[in-house]
Amino acid sequence: MPKVSTIQAQEASSLKRPFTRRNFLSTSLKAGAAAFATGFLPERQTSAQGKPYNVLFIAVDDLRPLLRCYGYPEMHTPNIDALAERGTLFNRAYCQFPVCNPSRASVLTGLRPDTVDVHDNTTDFRNTVPEAITLPQHFKAHGYHTRSVGKIAHGAAAWEDELSWSTPIWRQRWKPIDKKASPSWQALDVTDDELEDGKIASATVEILRQIRDREFFLAVGFNKPHLPFYAPSKYFDLYATQNFRILTNSTLPQNAPRIASNPKSLRTYQDISTNPPLSDEKTLELTRAYAANISYIDAQVGRVLNQLNTLGLAENTVVVLWGDHGFHLGEHGLWRKNTLFEASLRSPLIVSVPNQAHFGVKTEAFVELVDIYPTLCDMCQLPIPTELEGISMAPVIQQPTRPWKTATFSQLSRGSSIDGYSMRTQRYRYTEWGQSGSRGVELYDYEANPDETVNIAGLPENAELVAHLSERLHAGWQAALPEMHQQIPVPRTLPWDINNDGVVDIRDLVLVSNSLGMETPAHPKVDVNKDGKVNILDLLLVAAHFGESVEARSPRPDSPLTRAGISTEHFDLVEHWLTEAHLATDGSRAFQEGIAALERLMNTAVPLETALLPNYPNPFNPETWIPYDLAGDSDVTIHIYNVRGETVRQLSLGYQRAGSYRSQSRAAYWDGRNVVGEPVASGVYFYTLRVGRSQATRQMIMIK
Repeated sequence: MPKVSTIQAQEASSLKRPFTRRNFLSTSLKAGAAAFATGFLPERQTSAQGKPYNVLFIAVDDLRPLLRCYGYPEMHTPNIDALAERGTLFNRAYCQFPVCNPSRASVLTGLRPDTVDVHDNTTDFRNTVPEAITLPQHFKAHGYHTRSVGKIAHGAAAWEDELSWSTPIWRQRWKPIDKKASPSWQALDVTDDELEDGKIASATVEILRQIRDREFFLAVGFNKPHLPFYAPSKYFDLYATQNFRILTNSTLPQNAPRIASNPKSLRTYQDISTNPPLSDEKTLELTRAYAANISYIDAQVGRVLNQLNTLGLAENTVVVLWGDHGFHLGEHGLWRKNTLFEASLRSPLIVSVPNQAHFGVKTEAFVELVDIYPTLCDMCQLPIPTELEGISMAPVIQQPTRPWKTATFSQLSRGSSIDGYSMRTQRYRYTEWGQSGSRGVELYDYEANPDETVNIAGLPENAELVAHLSERLHAGWQAALPEMHQQIPVPRTLPWDINNDGVVDIRDLVLVSNSLGMETPAHPKVDVNKDGKVNILDLLLVAAHFGESVEARSPRPDSPLTRAGISTEHFDLVEHWLTEAHLATDGSRAFQEGIAALERLMNTAVPLETALLPNYPNPFNPETWIPYDLAGDSDVTIHIYNVRGETVRQLSLGYQRAGSYRSQSRAAYWDGRNVVGEPVASGVYFYTLRVGRSQATRQMIMIK
């Protein structure tokens, strides 16, 4: 298409400055993201005291960029404004899915909605991408103490995610309200702490005091300004006479498909009897209530930031504040989110880094919420996982006018069968609903029509432009990435590489084992989970990452790194660790993964000689496992007989490869029954291992 270059030049002139379904670890995805998986900062980021940076991660529900620092002088948001003054304000940040759960799942996993496969408010991303490492989980794995207060994840993941958080989250259970008996807004005669967000701020202030001496990742999630708009009356007083711009475009844009509308309305609330569009008077009333709720949240953010300053933590803490998506306040006759219009997709995003070169800056660079994960890794000098589908914003923080992404990408689902995909460029927003736009196409030109009142996709003179933008939309986010300069790799260490030799192996396990129970261990990394004690769980955390190295992360259990394993001299030691782990297990995933890793280690070396080992449990009732070692490949049979020499049972195990068969998953199993299926009586029994021409016999006792 020779004329495409003309279109590109047309859009470039307005700058005035130089989809497939998920495939979590596909080669193409990793190749697309790998180029951005190293750090961008010129030197290791630490505080003046040489300590690694902490992270304060503040999420605000349903917050659109209606803040004074975003150019709204009628707003009273002094605390968020102050944060922007010491950081970078991203004026063009966009969510990936304008619904709570999909947006938060994307931010927490660093994956886009089609990859994480979350498109509604009920799906748990731990079920769709169980292998995903969340942002706090990544920090926790690298030695950070991770805490969650308020609403961070959505749904089941918000309550049961022990992989991400060092301690149980602090959050009050959601209590549904009777909307038909409740108004959409209320100015309440209460103090800040009588409402949930005030309690969240108070809890955060106390937690900061408790963890001030630790490296921490603290996530704080505020609920307002989510509907209903309830806040203390003093915040409503700020806007009693304040005027806001009320848009007159109270219907969908001209020529827009009906599917572009938000199917949810405000009619369910007591004080709203009709579907939108609402009257100008009601729109102003609700807008003032929304603003009052923002000011209430701003005050709570201020309490948290003040505590950060009081404790002397501000100079050592990266702060990020973000809204999970935008919010309609009557634009196109719509309210809430759940559309692919600008008001629903544009989100506030502020990042403050101690001693950053440029502060108090508003950048026009296009960024996406999926970029938060790699950015925080970059700022704290942690390795950036290659599977992430965002890129670090650190170069923009360093140089706010740097040329950056050429587009952002968002999407939305209508039911289970219709998806909408939208791309925002410097000048246009282009959206396709259904397969290749079969359910509708939208195009808005923000230079000619900043309020999105006319969909120009169907105009004949725009056919070439639509074809070009469709091609860019289908090329996806990778094609919109910036041209990167030479990147400086970040020094990488693994928290479970105890001796820092670049690989997790038996020597690291032995170091932890030798430190079990010590209050002041000689090696600082043996307390892997940073809980103040060295116990079997620390050893299991190392075992679960056995074989990893700074060059090759997360090998499969059958990879050469892992199968290099252990030598026979460590059999008894690993077996002892397994026994201790089985006795101490609480059934958690950490214990299960660690135990499975130790059992794999038992199978990684060939024994020097064939041996029959004591059965377990012993005494037993009603079953037992019989472990053995094989020095060479062979057919294996185990005979069980009583003191009179009578055969009780024969276990024909067939052809076995040389190795250790000590773990429960590999040892020979006897259910305690004889050859005809009857439970045997209590007493002394013998079992003989027959391998080729050799055999070995041991005694067992059965007590019923």
